[in-house]
Amino acid sequence: MAAPSRSAPAPPSEPPSEPPSRQRPERTSAAQRPEPEPRWLDDGEQAAWRAYLRGSRLLEAALDSDLQQHGLQLSDYEILSMLSEAAHQRLRMSEIAALVVQSRSRLTHTATRLERRGWVTREPALHDRRGVELVLTDAGARELVPLAVVHVDGVRRHLVDHLTRAQFAALGQAMSAVRDGLAPGLGDLDPSVKRAAPPAEVPATPAG
Repeated sequence: MAAPSRSAPAPPSEPPSEPPSRQRPERTSAAQRPEPEPRWLDDGEQAAWRAYLRGSRLLEAALDSDLQQHGLQLSDYEILSMLSEAAHQRLRMSEIAALVVQSRSRLTHTATRLERRGWVTREPALHDRRGVELVLTDAGARELVPLAVVHVDGVRRHLVDHLTRAQFAALGQAMSAVRDGLAPGLGDLDPSVKRAAPPAEVPATPAG
């Protein structure tokens, strides 16, 4: 019997273009990369967060309601109060927008509304004629006095009276940390921090 025939050996495969140690690893697309594990809140953190969320909304609504009974919004009062505390009772529009966390367009509408009441004017900046400053008028300063009484009473009834002095101080420290983390340097713009004493015609009050 004849020996079975053998097939021809297969040709050697084409060698790799680079040595194994130098071959490029396959690239992983962003969609293929594993997602980082979410940093979920634990039970204590969740309770604290929800309490802050609800409490801050209720507080702002209560303070706004107090002032609306006198024809003013909380954001309007905050601007007037800051102007009363600033040097020469004037601040740049850009600084006010940062302090009250409003867009420039929204602040322009607010300034227009207050200007129509004769409580503020818009003037060229003292040290930079290209800038615009909002200036508290004498009429605005007079109107602010009774409004400050209403506002500070609301701040005490709706917030301060529910906390101990230590809790109130801790709240201020906590929110200062949040402010500085989100907007470094913003605290340096606050005229209530810079001033040595309140203007004689307007009592020192929280800006709300």
